Amino acid sequence: MQTPSRTELPVWRSMLFVPVNVQKFVETAHTRGSDAVILDLEDSVPPAEKANARTMIEAAAPKVAQSGADVVVRVNQPLELCVRDMEAAISPAVAALILPKIDCAGHIRLLAELADRIEAGKGMPVGHTRFMALIETPLAFARSEEIAAAHPRLVSVGLGSEDFAMEMGSEAATDILHYPKQRVAIAAVANGLMPMGIIGSVADFSDMEGYRASARLARRMGFRGSSCIHPKHVAILNEEFGVKPAELEWARKVIAVYEEAKSQGRASIQLDGKMIDIPIVIRAERVLAAAARIEQRAARARKSS
Repeated sequence: MQTPSRTELPVWRSMLFVPVNVQKFVETAHTRGSDAVILDLEDSVPPAEKANARTMIEAAAPKVAQSGADVVVRVNQPLELCVRDMEAAISPAVAALILPKIDCAGHIRLLAELADRIEAGKGMPVGHTRFMALIETPLAFARSEEIAAAHPRLVSVGLGSEDFAMEMGSEAATDILHYPKQRVAIAAVANGLMPMGIIGSVADFSDMEGYRASARLARRMGFRGSSCIHPKHVAILNEEFGVKPAELEWARKVIAVYEEAKSQGRASIQLDGKMIDIPIVIRAERVLAAAARIEQRAARARKSS
């Protein structure tokens, strides 16, 4: 059986976190070039400011979206804060919510029911608001597969590196997080979702080469993009999770030689000393499809700005 396909999944190579209550960051977010901007209500907002921060979403969303970025809001956990956050955040201007510290599939379904009611109450199409689930505890990690299968609103699941490492009593290092990140990625793809994140910590934003290496490894493992906490990471993510010119050239050559082979009644051929058969052709087709979707996003961004 093939894994499920969700053709409506967004192109989010880079997702820049912006504290919604810091006006100078909100005002400049649209200039950073990220595919999405995350208006944060959680870790970057102190407890005393959370109620006020909710009231800022409506004004901030069009500002950060003016160059074509999608708007995402990270809400809080526990539940009483999450409910208020969702009531404030769900709107036609917000594409998705990041749900931190998800612990089971029932947790997702409960929040999906709440989203149904809020959207209906606001006269929105039910299902407009997509979910990105964060797995941040060992218990949730053990339930990765059921969480990824929980609800059609989901577009991605990811492992929260720092919180997961803290719960484990481990370091948020690449070698330590390799297995849990990969397992969550497999659960995501098995359910037609995007695996998101880099392999390692996002806290040391000064180590640019280390950050690039983590992003490159994540791309090799099948991840589709990542959030970031500093604007200078955006270009790295767009490049590493994008389609490089050499990849595009390779994909076009693969399709060309395969089509020629088919016309001669063959299903496998050689290209540059390597065997080309059906799985390689499918990979090339996916590269071309990804490049087309990225270009479509860029065209929409140019139109918006």
